[in-house]
Amino acid sequence: MSTGKVIKAFGNLLDVEFEGDIRQGEVAFVKLSKVDLKAEVLEIKGRIARIQVFENTNGVSEGDTVHFAGDLLEVELAPGLLSGIYDGLQNPLQKIAEKEGLFLARGKYFAPIDRNKKWDFTPTGQIGGVLARGDGFGFVLEGRFKHAIMIPFSFWDEYKLLWLAPVGSYTVDTIVAKVTDSQGVEHSLSMVQKWPIKMPLMEGEKVKVKEMMSTGLRTIDTQFPIMKGGTFCTPGPFGAGKTVLQHHLSKYASVDIVVFTACGERAGEVVEVLREFPHLTDPDTGGMLIDRTVIICNTSSMPVAARESSIYMGITIAEYYRQMGLNILLLADSTSRWAQALREMSGRLEEIPGDEAFPAYLSSRIAEFYERAGVISLKSGKSGSLTICGAVSPAGGNFEEPVTQATLAVVGAFLGLSRERSDARRYPAVDPIISWSKYIDLVGEQLAKQEGRWREMVRRGSYFLKTGKDIAKRMEVLGEEGIALEDMVTYLKAELYDFAYLQQNAFDKEDAYCPLKRQIPLFRLVNRIFDAAFAFDSHDAARQYFLSLQNRLKNMNFVAFDSKEYESTFKEIEKQLEVAELEKAGTSA
Repeated sequence: MSTGKVIKAFGNLLDVEFEGDIRQGEVAFVKLSKVDLKAEVLEIKGRIARIQVFENTNGVSEGDTVHFAGDLLEVELAPGLLSGIYDGLQNPLQKIAEKEGLFLARGKYFAPIDRNKKWDFTPTGQIGGVLARGDGFGFVLEGRFKHAIMIPFSFWDEYKLLWLAPVGSYTVDTIVAKVTDSQGVEHSLSMVQKWPIKMPLMEGEKVKVKEMMSTGLRTIDTQFPIMKGGTFCTPGPFGAGKTVLQHHLSKYASVDIVVFTACGERAGEVVEVLREFPHLTDPDTGGMLIDRTVIICNTSSMPVAARESSIYMGITIAEYYRQMGLNILLLADSTSRWAQALREMSGRLEEIPGDEAFPAYLSSRIAEFYERAGVISLKSGKSGSLTICGAVSPAGGNFEEPVTQATLAVVGAFLGLSRERSDARRYPAVDPIISWSKYIDLVGEQLAKQEGRWREMVRRGSYFLKTGKDIAKRMEVLGEEGIALEDMVTYLKAELYDFAYLQQNAFDKEDAYCPLKRQIPLFRLVNRIFDAAFAFDSHDAARQYFLSLQNRLKNMNFVAFDSKEYESTFKEIEKQLEVAELEKAGTSA
C-alpha cells in the first residue's frame, strides 16, 4: 500500500507527496487523529498527487499521512440494493440514521449491503461447465425479481465451475461457488462483487432500441415518445415541475426498476421523496413502489465533491441490473449541479475554463454519461435496457447555457419545461412548441398494427400546435375579429388538442395515468376533429361550438375507460362530428 504526506491544501483539494505506485481515480484516506477521510486521486504530476476529499477538510494540516487503497472508487453489487437509500459514496443512510442519529459524522463509512441477512440461493450452473464474466450460476429472489448471481465483471478469463453451493439460505459473504481460470488458479465466489463506478459495466452486444417506454402521459407518449434504452432530458426553470414529472415516471414508466439519483438537489425536495416513496403503491403489482427503487441522495447541503460520484454510483447500479435482462430507468436530478461540481473541481485544478467557466471537457463528460444507456443483448437470449433521464436546471430557464446545449447534442428526446405553461396551470408543463423526439418513427413502426397512420397523426398534431401558436400571437394584436374565420377554427382546434388531450390531472385517479390502449382511440378521435370541416356563421359561434366539444372531451378523461359512460360519450362526439360534416357538405352544395 502506497503512502504520502499532505504538503498543500486548497479547500477539499490536497496536494500529497507520495511514495510507491498509484493511479488516477484511486481511493485514498487522509488520516486524522480520530478519523480517516475518504478521497480520490484526480491528478498525478511526478511524485505529487492531487486528491479531492469527499468530506469537510477542517483539521487537515501539512504533514498528515495519506494511505492509498490500491482500488478505484467502486460500488458494491449484491442482493439487497433494491429499496436502499444511499449517499454518493454508497453509505446506507437508513442504517446511519438508526446508529448515528440525524447527522453523519466525518469519516464514518458503513457497508452498503446487509451482511447478516440470508438469501435463498438456487444454483443454476453445471459443474464442469465453462463460464465467463457476467454469466449467471445461480439466483436469489429479491422482491419479485430473480437477482442473478454472476461471474464478477472484473474477471476477464474463462472459468471452469468446480463447486456450487446447494439450495439453501446464505449471507452475501458466504462462498457459493468455486471456479478455476485457464492458468489453473482457483477462485472462490460469493454473492458480492465490486466495480469501478466511472467505467461502463457491460457484457453483451449493444443493439438498436425498438420498444417504446410508455409513461401514461399523453404529451410524452404521443408527441415526444421515449424508447427503452433511449435517452432524454427535462430542462426547465425552478418551479416548472421537473421533480413532479420524475415522480410520475418513477411510478408509471413501463420499466422493471427505477434508480433515482438526487445530485445536489435541495434537501427539502429529497426529504419529500423519502417521505412519499415508502407509501406509494406500484400500479403494476399492488406492492410498494420503493421495493423496485434505488435512491442515491447527495443534497446541496452535502459536500460538493461527492456530487460527481453520486451520478456514477447510480448509473453503475442501473447497469448491474440491466445485465440481468431487466428494463431500468435512471433519473438523474440534476445534471446541472453535477456540472457545477465539475466546474468547481476544474477551477481548483487550475484548468483552462470553457464557456461560463465550465471545464472544456464538459460536453465529452456529458456525452460519456448518456452513452452508457442502451439495450444489451445477452448470451442467454434475453435483453436488458437502461434508459437515462437527465433533469437540467438552467439558471433563469436559459436553454442556451452550456449544460443544456451539451445535453441536447446527445439525447434522443427533449422535454422542455416551460414556466409560462406552469404559471397557466397547464400540466405537465412540457412545452409542445420547443420539445422534440427522435423516436417518433420508431414508435410509429411499433404501433403500426394498432394505428397505421400514427406518425402522420403525430405530425398533424404538431402542425396544429405551432400554427395555433402563430395565430394566437396575431390575435393578441388584432383581436378575434381581426383574423379570418378559417384561422379562428384552426386556433380552436389547437386549443382543444392542448387542453383536452395533452394536459392531465395528476390528482384524478383516471386521468393521472393514460395507457396506450386508451390514448390511441382518443388521439384518433382528436385527429378526426383536425380533419373535420365546419360551417360557422361567426367567430363567436365557432368558439361556443369548440368550447362545448372541448369540455366533453376533457370530462371523458375523468371517466373509467371501460365504463358505459365513456363509451357513450365517445360515440356521441363521433356522431356530433358526422352531423357537422354533413351540415358543411349541405352548405357547400
